[in-house]
Amino acid sequence: MTAAQTAVSAATVASPAAEPQKALRDSRPLRLITCGSVDDGKSTLIGRLLWDTKAVKEDQAATLQRDSTGKQNDLGLPDFALLLDGLQAEREQGITIDVAYRYFSTDKRSFIVADTPGHEQYTRNMATGASTADLAILLVDARFGILEQTRRHATIASLLGIKQFVLAVNKIDLTGYDRAGFDKVSHEFREFALSLGVKQITAIPMSALKGENVVYRGQGAMPWYNGPTLVETLELATVRSSQTVGFRLSVQRVSRPGESFRGYQGTVAGGSVKPGDSVMILPSGMVANVSKIVTFDLVRNAAVAGDAITLVLDRQVDVARGDMIVSIDAQPQVGLAFDAQIVALQPEGIEPGKRYWLKSGSRRQRVQVQPLSQLELKTGSWNAAQRLYMNAIGKVRLVFDEAAIFDPYEQNRLSGSFILIDPETNNTVAGGMVTGKRTELGGLHNGEGRVILSLPADLAEQIMASELFASRSHEADVRRMTAAEAADLWASAASDI
Repeated sequence: MTAAQTAVSAATVASPAAEPQKALRDSRPLRLITCGSVDDGKSTLIGRLLWDTKAVKEDQAATLQRDSTGKQNDLGLPDFALLLDGLQAEREQGITIDVAYRYFSTDKRSFIVADTPGHEQYTRNMATGASTADLAILLVDARFGILEQTRRHATIASLLGIKQFVLAVNKIDLTGYDRAGFDKVSHEFREFALSLGVKQITAIPMSALKGENVVYRGQGAMPWYNGPTLVETLELATVRSSQTVGFRLSVQRVSRPGESFRGYQGTVAGGSVKPGDSVMILPSGMVANVSKIVTFDLVRNAAVAGDAITLVLDRQVDVARGDMIVSIDAQPQVGLAFDAQIVALQPEGIEPGKRYWLKSGSRRQRVQVQPLSQLELKTGSWNAAQRLYMNAIGKVRLVFDEAAIFDPYEQNRLSGSFILIDPETNNTVAGGMVTGKRTELGGLHNGEGRVILSLPADLAEQIMASELFASRSHEADVRRMTAAEAADLWASAASDI
């Protein structure tokens, strides 16, 4: 421990617990975020975590002491938030704007923590941090309780698949360590979390500034609390599995260095694969076997989620960037319309019927977005909505011009997530999660009474060129089916005769 850290530890009211017995170290790092409303102490909490877990280097500690000059509190402690708030605007305003990632570890495991902003206008940055997290630390100021932004962040985190929450009731020292107030906040949040389907909640009263119940226990000030510290809770948390679906590889590049080699490059987004496995290429439906798995320096016997690989198949098939190679016995959903939940990220919001670019993995497609309902944060109810404005959380219908490929987000957050891009400005206007495939295809009615007709390409051209369609174009849209879809249609029709 540095001299600066020794001085700070002596100034805290928390006393280190006895040295815990060494345990087997979990090799999988836990990814987590801090979220919540403005000024609830997110950056201070992470700074304190870094300090007490000895993740702050000696030169960083000296810099922190120097930068904290004139900012010390009544206890003479440095401003721990400065360990996170690196942007000049953040330091000037005393707020978090961008997402800051930090690394720390204990004897039992390592952690990657994202400090996310609390201001409503930076909600998109919070969603970015939550998209890869296994656990959310939701901070609440003990003096003010659950606020609208608290509910918004909790909702976004749950929509992004986070099911482990730590409710950090911070600044408990400013309420005189009021147990009744802590119990009230804890009960209120648990009731709200049930409406989100979140059941795994650990509520901890703490003072991030003083370090009470963060790494060390604060029993001297809170003898009524016998639960775990924050670090103890994090050490026992679980990492989300990416094995809930079969093999998924979104093709990013076709590698053809010579006539004798053709490989399909990408990062495995789920499941595993080994040479000899049968796979399907979507959306074409072609089937092949895996011949070889290659990385930058060796040939692999297998690949799992997170591996960047080049996949070589045993036969020549038509595979392009944006296609997905999947397990033949555990395929994603392929269709023209899907239900999804989105978070609007730009002031202009989501316009009904407007066509956007949807990007998922390496695939980009045109899509029409039809808002269905919006979440009312105060009541937790979904109300009908014609348009979604900035920071709104809504349910929508996605209607595509060509076959789209998704897993439900609950099963795979990589193949079940997407962003929407405004083709006029190239701004990312929303982030979303697919909840399921819609079944009313072929003659799909949209929310405005229009009909979407899916037809073979040659027939679609004839229909669109006809005078009848020109006179009724306000009532219908025509999309061209791929060759594979048309073949499936005719095969299905023939089987019914």
